Amino acid sequence: MGLFDRLRGDGAPRVAFIGVDGVPYSLLVENEELFPNFAALADDGTAGEISSIVPPESSACWPSLTTGMNPGETGVYGFQDREVGTYDTYVPMGREVQATRVWDRVQEAGRQATVMNVPVTFPPQRNVQRMVSGFLSPDLEKAAHPEELREHLEDFDYRIDVDPKLGHEEDKADFIEDAHATVDARFEAFEHYIEQDDWDLFFGVFMTTDRVNHFLFKDYERDGEYKDEFIEFYQKIDDYVGRLREALPDDVTMIVASDHGFTSLDYEVHFNEWLREEGWLSFQSDDPEELGDIADDTKAYSFIPGRFYINLEGREPRGSVPEEEYDDVRDELKEAILELEGPDGNQVVERVVEKEAAFRGDHDDIAPDLVAIPNPGFDLKSGFKADSEVFTDGPRNGMHSFDDTALFIDDPDATIGDVDLLDIAPTILDLMDVEYSRGDFDGASLV
Repeated sequence: MGLFDRLRGDGAPRVAFIGVDGVPYSLLVENEELFPNFAALADDGTAGEISSIVPPESSACWPSLTTGMNPGETGVYGFQDREVGTYDTYVPMGREVQATRVWDRVQEAGRQATVMNVPVTFPPQRNVQRMVSGFLSPDLEKAAHPEELREHLEDFDYRIDVDPKLGHEEDKADFIEDAHATVDARFEAFEHYIEQDDWDLFFGVFMTTDRVNHFLFKDYERDGEYKDEFIEFYQKIDDYVGRLREALPDDVTMIVASDHGFTSLDYEVHFNEWLREEGWLSFQSDDPEELGDIADDTKAYSFIPGRFYINLEGREPRGSVPEEEYDDVRDELKEAILELEGPDGNQVVERVVEKEAAFRGDHDDIAPDLVAIPNPGFDLKSGFKADSEVFTDGPRNGMHSFDDTALFIDDPDATIGDVDLLDIAPTILDLMDVEYSRGDFDGASLV
């Protein structure tokens, strides 16, 4: 590696992190002949399957990966969270992330960080060298800082995200074309700023992999109509990772990681409808629209993906479950969730994680009481419309998984054993010789 000499010249080691959202480790290692650049990265360094977090949803995963802290500290549990002490809900954005990001630690150490397209970072921070926010950003104009960055990205025809609505069409041709255009512009921007060689930490994410997986993953796993197009797209990702690696100077260690795995999807499971049918949940009206429409006798409700909340007295505004009954009610709900079978006769949920086993920290007051981890083939939904069957199917044929998350470190001395997302942030700082206290993270360095 190293096509040119380093321009900065202060001698401190650097890191380039490339995120590949939702890419399963098995996809890459079982097809080494198709993805030679990932294979070379594994051969020259260290690679392995790691675990995601509970729940394995991008809105929660990226805050945890970039802080090294569990959701009890980041304060972000999913795409939708609820306000403390109310039934009001909100979509967490960058300012809702309460733990310190790894690039903030880099900047505080007097080093420079370029951050590009990381989910849940809108609005862009002003205290880093440059940032373009990722998933959940409204548009490029508001997502990029400084102004010079926005102008350059416009020249690349950069876009924050693929248009997921195109994936809902039966004919996926336009979606696939849009995915290629999105990732092409992303690579061009990444390559340009990597070659600026004025940063200590480069942190960029390809999120389009997650989008492609949602609509084409079953085609890959089960030899569907778009399997070849799926492979071609991933061969492009492999090529781009290889070219970025080649562009890095010799003092830079490359890390490539996903935030969760992926598997095929057969059924969407609408758990609030299931709770309603089983007598756990009821509504105040015949046309509910939101969490606040639940009735006073509700004992439990659900948020995606597979998060369950007991309607607890003293915590929820109209809680119906007395605190002294909490454990018994939660145990009963947990058992019922585990007993649920799909239309195919398969068990929907592989395991149910209790709150205290997954979350700890200053922001665990909005943590779910239970989190269900589904078996392959089931995607856990919620919604408060009371207008769905429990089991449905839709345009998506792939879903997130807790396991099969990928990690590649271009350092043969790294150790990937019993590892999860929380270990990545301290590993980055160790590789950069940035000091931190062991208690700053839930994870631990792999080097």
